[in-house]
Amino acid sequence: MSDGVKDQIIEHLSSMSEDEQRRILEIARSMSEKPGDGVSGSSLLRFAGTISADDAHRMSEAIEKGCERIDPDEW
Repeated sequence: MSDGVKDQIIEHLSSMSEDEQRRILEIARSMSEKPGDGVSGSSLLRFAGTISADDAHRMSEAIEKGCERIDPDEW
């Protein structure tokens, strides 16, 4: 990162409240974290078919009811 960008960030931070600065710190930390190595798909095959059709259907319904809504006041 160039010094100019760092200077601009510091300038903006100095005018923010401590709570706002903490939020920015959380954002910066989350953006700099490296994703884990994860797990290969083949190692997950042992879990295939372990959820019953009824449970899968109930999960799908719960997702549709709770996750597919737009809350215009959320942002």
